[in-house]
Amino acid sequence: MAKNSSEDKCENEPWRGRYYTLEEIKQQNHSQSTWIILHNRVYDLTKFLEEHPGGEEVLREQAGGDATENFEDVGHSTDARALSETYIIGEVHPDDREKLQKPPVSISLGLFVGIHMSITQLVVVTPRILVLYLLTQEEWYM
Repeated sequence: MAKNSSEDKCENEPWRGRYYTLEEIKQQNHSQSTWIILHNRVYDLTKFLEEHPGGEEVLREQAGGDATENFEDVGHSTDARALSETYIIGEVHPDDREKLQKPPVSISLGLFVGIHMSITQLVVVTPRILVLYLLTQEEWYM
């Protein structure tokens, strides 16, 4: 009997449908259990610690939390990414995923009388301030 693609996917990815809360993941940060999060997937790296080319300390520092940014910053090879797939045990619970999202960076600048504005406001307001400044200056050629 032929299998359909969804049955195939479940056999290839048995972790699908297994969800872990952030609290459960945080608890797996000790010598007997090392879990991390990469792209909303949960990895049990306990058995991989000694094999990790960058050393186990790097993984232990990320244990119990989201290591996505650090993982991507290192620039792992295609082989490393393929190997990592074998350690997936589940996914971050959908209710906890937005807690992992980082808020957009907003730079506050104190201008003159303590006016604070985000960088997007600054881009719009700065040309106006420049025009007002230029219009109020004495003409240099007189």
